[in-house]
Amino acid sequence: MAIKGFTNFFKRIFLNMFKGKKELKLGFYGPPNAGKTSLANRICKDFTGEEMGTVSKIPHETRTVQFKEKVEIEYKGKKMLFKMIDTPGIATKIDYEDFLKYRMKKKDAMERAKEATQGVVESIKWLDDMDVVVIVLDATENPYNQVNLTIIGNLVARKIPVLIVANKIDLRKSSIKKIEAAFPEYEVIGISAKYGKNLEEFYESIFKLAKQA
Repeated sequence: MAIKGFTNFFKRIFLNMFKGKKELKLGFYGPPNAGKTSLANRICKDFTGEEMGTVSKIPHETRTVQFKEKVEIEYKGKKMLFKMIDTPGIATKIDYEDFLKYRMKKKDAMERAKEATQGVVESIKWLDDMDVVVIVLDATENPYNQVNLTIIGNLVARKIPVLIVANKIDLRKSSIKKIEAAFPEYEVIGISAKYGKNLEEFYESIFKLAKQA
């Protein structure tokens, strides 16, 4: 009897040591130039001191899936461990001519378009491994489009917990209400990844969502 009690004691100690240490896969999805990498960079910078990827005004700067292991986010005394996954922007059509207006050479534009197309396929494949997904949308753009519906549709099919972020609320043209109206079944948080505005509410929502994973 004493041995059984002794064993149970150490079992409880072991479980407590590893309780809450699961590393959840947190994916950032959305159309090109919505601010996925900017948000991922800010989170990683705040909690690891290192950024995750490069950003650019040219669409499809991120053309391969990027990872940041063991990012421990702390909010109001609570901590959660995440594997951050930044994905290439989802697009239904990628034309190399769209890059020419950024003064890219035709050869470079064609290569970028090819890599971006491959990145879209890779992004969709990675959905099967996600525990939680943050959809980052540009709050200055019309949310009613095929790209956003495609992303939402894929997530619904996989029953993955979702948080929608309306980014760029620092811009005058931004409208959180339009995004809320477009996706009333999801929580929408307005932020500015560039200036770190309203990230406290974002972290609170992520912690709540992670409990569903």
